[in-house]
Amino acid sequence: MLPDTLQSIGLRSLLTDYFSPVEITRFASFEAFSATEREVFDLYFTLAEIFVAHADFFLPIRNKTVCILYGSVAATDANAWPRLQILASQESIIGQLRQVMQGENPSGQPLMENSRELSAREKEVLQLIVTGLTNRDIGDRLYISLNTVLTHRKNITSKLGIRTIPALTFYAITNGLISGNEITF
Repeated sequence: MLPDTLQSIGLRSLLTDYFSPVEITRFASFEAFSATEREVFDLYFTLAEIFVAHADFFLPIRNKTVCILYGSVAATDANAWPRLQILASQESIIGQLRQVMQGENPSGQPLMENSRELSAREKEVLQLIVTGLTNRDIGDRLYISLNTVLTHRKNITSKLGIRTIPALTFYAITNGLISGNEITF
C-alpha cells in the first residue's frame, strides 16, 4: 500500500527486474486496499506511518507486511520487523528485498523472532516508554525505583535487540502491546 506513485513504480520495477515472476497489485489508498481480502497476497509493502495508523488491520498479517522506511534503522534494531530502507543504494535495496522475499529480515534472522520473551513487567515498562513517559514517571506509575526502571529498559533492549524509541514503538504496536492511538508525538 504505497500512495506515492513514484515509489510504487520504483518498487514494481525492482521486483519485476530482479524477482520475476511476481504479480503486483498497487493500491493508491488504504480504503481501496482494506476492501480486498486480507490473506490474498504473499507480501504487503506499506509505509511505516500507514502501518501504525492502521495497526488493527496489519497486526494479523504483520509477518507478511514489509514497512518502508525513509531513515536508517540501527543494526541492533534489525530483528524488530520486516522492513525496507529506501534511502539506500540500489544494491542495498535489492539485497533487502532478496532477504524479505526469502522470509528473512536484513540481519539474516527469521522475521519477528526474538531471542527471549519479555516478562509481564517488562511489557508494562515498554508500554509506558513508548507512550512518552520519562524513567522517573514510569517508576512513579509502577511504584518501582528509578534503578529498577533502568534495569527493565536494559533487559528489554537486550532481549529484543532494539535500541531506539521509534523501533521499540513499532515493536510494541506490531506485537499488540499498544495501539497507535496511545502514542503522543
